[in-house]
Amino acid sequence: MFTRTIEPAFYDTDALGHINNTRLPAWFELARNDLFKLFTPDLNPKQWRLIMARMEVDYRAELFYGHDIEIRTYLTRLGNSSFTVTQEARQHGKLTNLGHAVMVQYDHQAKCAMPIEGDLREALMSHLQDAPEPA
Repeated sequence: MFTRTIEPAFYDTDALGHINNTRLPAWFELARNDLFKLFTPDLNPKQWRLIMARMEVDYRAELFYGHDIEIRTYLTRLGNSSFTVTQEARQHGKLTNLGHAVMVQYDHQAKCAMPIEGDLREALMSHLQDAPEPA
């Protein structure tokens, strides 16, 4: 599991006084950088080997300005060429948001999926765990 701490900025809030729901997909993408480095260590877009096939976010509770948010990133499924990244946003230890993104290892030149093999597969397997229970 990878973890990152986000310190919300004032501009992350909305008129209702909590963190705007549009911020979570951006924070989840930022937190996936640790995972992306397994595929492209220098994050060079010209060497990029991934595409996103699906993304969803469950909003379970509000997040608030002035308190750090912990983003946890791990895998809940590892297929032949695709995998599911599950991400949790937590504030004060409470699970507030849950995201899932299906990523595909992809050859951008050939325009096709590529199998996940060898050391890369082993590295990904080390981050495989069960998703939290549904709310």
